[in-house]
Amino acid sequence: MKQKDIALILIIIVVSAAISLFVSNSVFSSPKNRQQSVQVVQVITTDFPSADSRYFNSNAFDPAKLITIGQNSNSNPFSGSSQ
Repeated sequence: MKQKDIALILIIIVVSAAISLFVSNSVFSSPKNRQQSVQVVQVITTDFPSADSRYFNSNAFDPAKLITIGQNSNSNPFSGSSQ
């Protein structure tokens, strides 16, 4: 390489570094501009409130309890055959 080529390469490196510095400062935001306010949420606790008596009747039947209506002699109801 000649002396002029090395000087030209160094000038190109310095100019491209300066341009990239200015472009990156304009594109990316500074830490001051990244501050945002957020809503504060309530703390999750392990306490579960009891059900409201207006909507849930304590004397009602249990919906998870198996209810049998009438006599069913078929022990396998999904087999497709009625016995």
